[in-house]
Formats: sequence, C-alpha cells, structure tokens
Amino acid sequence: MDDKCIMEGLLNSVKSSCNLLAYASMEAATPNVHQTFSTALNSALGMQNSLYSDMASRGWYAPEQAPQQKIDQVKQKFASIQ
Repeated sequence: MDDKCIMEGLLNSVKSSCNLLAYASMEAATPNVHQTFSTALNSALGMQNSLYSDMASRGWYAPEQAPQQKIDQVKQKFASIQ
C-alpha cells in the first residue's frame, strides 16, 4: 500500500468522523454533551484540512473546477429564493 492510498483512507475516515460528530452535536441532549461533540468536531475538521492540504500539495487531491455556466445557473436558481 503506498502513501497516497494510506492518506486517502485516512481522509475518508476523518470525513466520516466529521459527519458523525456534526450529527451527534446537533442531537446532543445537554449543553455539556453538545460542547464535547462540537470540540471533537472542530478537532476532526482541523485534521481533515491538514490531510487535504498535504494531499493537494502532492497533487493527490485535485478538486474539479465547476464550469462558470454551472455556477451561474446555481446563482440564478437561488436568487429567486431570497
């Protein structure tokens, strides 16, 4: 298993953790539990950002640029909602 594959696995795991922690934070029954999950979420988001940045700097994670036409379509769609 190469470094890229390992980092992809780590990034996917951290992203899954972020999803779970966000949901747990929203569903927390008490302020203390909410704060604990929120703190853990912020930590996981920091890990995700570090992994993403490292992978992007190595050329292993290149997000696809959205075409300007698609961006304009989304802007137009949501402009009518305001």
